[in-house]
Amino acid sequence: MLTKYIDKAMAKAVYGKLEDGTYGGEIPDCPGTIAFGKALYECQSELQAALEDWLMNSLRHGDQIPIIDGINLNLKEAPVA
Repeated sequence: MLTKYIDKAMAKAVYGKLEDGTYGGEIPDCPGTIAFGKALYECQSELQAALEDWLMNSLRHGDQIPIIDGINLNLKEAPVA
């Protein structure tokens, strides 16, 4: 499920060529995921690494993670017996 989430989130990435000829990218649904690279493929690779780090930190801290294409990674509390 985590791999599917990453794939779906990466499909929503937005890239642009910067004035200096490098590339910048972000995933608007996942605030704070941003990356740069000299080439588009490098930017894409860096953005996926940033997304993976963002997800791990969000999960670790119990932050709300956006639901993307029906994939919900938010932790659900176990019922108290």
